[in-house]
Amino acid sequence: MKIAVTGATGHLGRLVVQGLLDKGSFNNIFAVVRDDKKAQPLAKQGAEIRVAAYGDPEALQGAFSGIDKLLLISSSEVGRRFEQHKNVINAALAAGVRHIVYTSAPKATTSTLILAPEHKATEEYILQSGIEYTILRNNWYTENYANQIDTARKTGALVAAAGNGRVASATRADFAAGAIAVLLGAGHNKKIYELGGDHAWDYLELAKTIEEIIGKPVAYKPVDADTLAGILKGAGFDEAMAAFIAGIDKNIADGALSEVTGDLSRLIGRPTMSLKKGLMDIVS
Repeated sequence: MKIAVTGATGHLGRLVVQGLLDKGSFNNIFAVVRDDKKAQPLAKQGAEIRVAAYGDPEALQGAFSGIDKLLLISSSEVGRRFEQHKNVINAALAAGVRHIVYTSAPKATTSTLILAPEHKATEEYILQSGIEYTILRNNWYTENYANQIDTARKTGALVAAAGNGRVASATRADFAAGAIAVLLGAGHNKKIYELGGDHAWDYLELAKTIEEIIGKPVAYKPVDADTLAGILKGAGFDEAMAAFIAGIDKNIADGALSEVTGDLSRLIGRPTMSLKKGLMDIVS
């Protein structure tokens, strides 16, 4: 079986390709990338590199030639994702790909999460296409909190508009392991998995965990979304980005990222990495 991974030089894609190669899937793993120079470490490990950007339908179709199963890692370009994902799906269909695995967002079709609409549209497009599919609805990456560690080290504070909301985060390595289990396993057709960590933590716990890691007191200082947006703008963020970050925090406060399902730990056959271990790996 020939497997292709889009976004293969990104944080998640690289881990998936490396994990597939580590399992001995040589000569059957194809890394689809925008820049072949960045992909040379993967090529040296045994992946075949195919160059195609999400915005280039013709190149995508060529990159998917002979592929049986495709992992579509969602685009990082918020606001352009759906059109780019459509290009990938259409190219996969034209190339004869049999199965698409897509990295989506938690409860994408019903969630109020700011990021959900483009994922909802993509999921619906995949289902309407008639292709075999598996949807991996990934919760938050623990690595998303790298900046909070740096800020807490400097200021002793964790300022957020997340209220008492909880986040069932997991590390990229855990999510990559889940994707690998689906790509290499059987029985996943037409399945939708809600993936996340085994424990949903709140920001008091996040602050306490960061405090333990950096060895200095860290206080969680909750604010409302408008106040946070103002703080971010004062720190140099443009208005759109400040509103986006504040909006994500409000989603967290409203519980959009709090569900613990156990789907991920069942897929990978082990517990997900703890918040502390995941954060410690960031600073190590």
